[in-house]
Amino acid sequence: MNAHPNAIAALTAKPQGLPSDAIDFVSWLRSVAPYIHAFRNKTFVIGFPGELVKSGHLETLVHDVALLAAMGMRIILVHGSRPQVQEQLTLRQIESRYSHGLRITDKPSLECAKEASGELRLDIEAAFSAGLPNTPMGNARIRIISGNFVTARPVGIVEGIDFEHTGVVRKVEAEAIRDALNSGALVLLSPLGFSPTGEAFNLSMEDVAASVAVNLDADKLIFMAEQDGVPADAGVRLNEISEDDAENLIARGSLHPDAAFTLEHALRACRGGVERAHIVPFHHDGALLLELFTHDGIGTMIVEETLEALRPANIDDVAAIVSLIEPLETDGTFVKRGRAKIERDIDRFTVIEHDGVIFGCAALVQFAKSTMAELACLMVKPETQGQGDGERLLKSIEQQARQTGVKQLFVLTTRTAHWFLKRGFTVGTLEQLPKLRKEAYDWARKSQILIKTL
Repeated sequence: MNAHPNAIAALTAKPQGLPSDAIDFVSWLRSVAPYIHAFRNKTFVIGFPGELVKSGHLETLVHDVALLAAMGMRIILVHGSRPQVQEQLTLRQIESRYSHGLRITDKPSLECAKEASGELRLDIEAAFSAGLPNTPMGNARIRIISGNFVTARPVGIVEGIDFEHTGVVRKVEAEAIRDALNSGALVLLSPLGFSPTGEAFNLSMEDVAASVAVNLDADKLIFMAEQDGVPADAGVRLNEISEDDAENLIARGSLHPDAAFTLEHALRACRGGVERAHIVPFHHDGALLLELFTHDGIGTMIVEETLEALRPANIDDVAAIVSLIEPLETDGTFVKRGRAKIERDIDRFTVIEHDGVIFGCAALVQFAKSTMAELACLMVKPETQGQGDGERLLKSIEQQARQTGVKQLFVLTTRTAHWFLKRGFTVGTLEQLPKLRKEAYDWARKSQILIKTL
């Protein structure tokens, strides 16, 4: 058996007669297929600010959302309107007033909010009705439904400040929204709500999106935002943050107010039962697709606890392991095992997964009456290389070996000796291996033997 930590051969091996871009396409399609399968019939609430429309990114968002809908995802869109409302206020020479991150909406401001939301809704509906010419969704028929699905109440007086016609969500007509989704349509909601007496209130996009996501028990809440996700202390974007860490980050007060406001509502949705919330920078082309269909995404995902797991494999993982190692068996990097053997030896395997998708594996093979064990099938998907997952798998196998009394770990490899040598392995000889492994050595492969004392 050979081990291959970074799956270098998977990147270099190409079938004869096919151009490299065709191979790249096939590889990409196979890599996103698990996500497409997992997301089909799932409900996504996507909230986007008026800034996205103002900066010219609406068309791109429409194309990407139409693609998601075509793949079977149930989509609810919630648009914001802050810059558009500001434009209306400026035209009418009305001063903007804010407090606690919310606009104070008097009667003239409410009329501006109505006008801005009405125009935006029509623009968005028109974009989905244009047939999407010259796009990947050309000739697609996208139906979009809007309605008075949100009941609101006034914010009231907070610390002596009367917010007047600024409101918060009181109730969401979840069944009516589900009926619209069941008909195959997208649902579009504006940041306006109405009281049972017909009074209108100006709402925040974030409040509407989070409330709808919670009431519909959505699978994902996605905020398209101006910021590049949630920054860590060093300013680098966090790919993923737990609910508790998000709460602590907000409490520290180090985030920009707009970023904190978005994160608060993403956290609120997760606390309310939404499985995942995402904050995605809208200024990157294809950001929504990159966030959903790549391992690390392009924004920040808020989860109850970390989604990356290192765990023992089980029988349900056989197909995923087979798909991982087949390319390396085909090009000769790994010895061919076949599905039956992997299924029989599944208790030897450890896998590493993220959000239910397995992207790495390794096996520990032990021998009776020997204090040596073999590390086999160490493999990480090419698209997730360079993140330390190969080392995490190696450390896990080493720990398992120590717990069972193994004193030395060995590996047979034809192409990646340098990787193991950097991690404490030294060159060994065939005579040092357990008897059974020595007898099964494949002289045609001439694998290099590397040994590490634990």
